[in-house]
Amino acid sequence: MPITSIKGEFVNLRPLLVSDAELTYNWRHAARAKFLNQGAASVEQQASWIASRPASEFNFVIELKSGLAVGMVSLTGIDAINQHGESGRFLIGDEDAVKGAPVAVEAMKLIYELAFDQLGLIRICGTVAAENHLMIKWQKYLGMKEEGRLRNHLYLNGQFQDAIFLGLLVDEYRKVTLPRMNFLIATGRAKN
Repeated sequence: MPITSIKGEFVNLRPLLVSDAELTYNWRHAARAKFLNQGAASVEQQASWIASRPASEFNFVIELKSGLAVGMVSLTGIDAINQHGESGRFLIGDEDAVKGAPVAVEAMKLIYELAFDQLGLIRICGTVAAENHLMIKWQKYLGMKEEGRLRNHLYLNGQFQDAIFLGLLVDEYRKVTLPRMNFLIATGRAKN
């Protein structure tokens, strides 16, 4: 299913392009990305990685309505038979540009709408570095359930660390996640 862009109230998700290599490389190598694997070792390798993404993945750049690129998010590992996928590669790379706006929550809401409403998935899952306490707390607040711990699963900053495996079912999304997301977006709307 080809997706060009997904439009929200505060942000748009547009497909990741090879021309985004330098920007995304810089985001992934910034201090904010310390819990993501570093990925490519150069801008050229990042461009090659972007070019090699299979059509079965949905990799997006998060843009403000002004067109300013501020982050990235993905939906990968889509299994149409078992109806699940993996949300990930989530990073707000330009934190100063998004202050006060519900950019992160709306970007995740758009990914979940793609997964559950457009693709008909019944489950989203993903891993978060065990030391990334804020992301784990945020994902749990949004309704994800901790389903396990993968020991020494990630090699970050020169050492192995565990990953927390989180999952969200479509009914949990509709009953818990969506109302919470809508509340956070409404709160952000009131501030802007």
